[in-house]
Amino acid sequence: MSSSVATKSGKTFLPKVDHNNKKWWIVDLEGVTLGRTATKVADILHGKNKPIYTPHMDVGDHVVVINAEKVKVSGDKEKSIKYYRYSGYPGGLSEVALEKMRSKHPERIFEHAVRGMLPKTRLGRSMFRKLHVYAGTDHPHEAQQPEKLTFA
Repeated sequence: MSSSVATKSGKTFLPKVDHNNKKWWIVDLEGVTLGRTATKVADILHGKNKPIYTPHMDVGDHVVVINAEKVKVSGDKEKSIKYYRYSGYPGGLSEVALEKMRSKHPERIFEHAVRGMLPKTRLGRSMFRKLHVYAGTDHPHEAQQPEKLTFA
């Protein structure tokens, strides 16, 4: 009788991740809903769309997001969603409505939504670095030849 306990296959599969061979995707936010698109982008950054997904490894791809200023929100969320910042000083809490954030920094709306869906660890921070959000249609990632990602 053996003293060691083995799994059915005998070995644990650990994928080899080639960081130079990650795919690039492009997502157009014109006319799409913020939350639904953010969850799908977070899954791609996390690598959950791949068969080699492993929770403790960064196997996700890069995502370029364009037209962040044209993303939709439903209902009265344009005025009711608030973004908070705290400077660390007494009375240093500031809040900005989504409506004002859209006029000043439209890319931060989508970044904030995706960041909340990633792990709150150093692994999550490395996943978030693969997200590239731009307010308009111009972006400097044409050389990577990103594939268009559509949500049907």
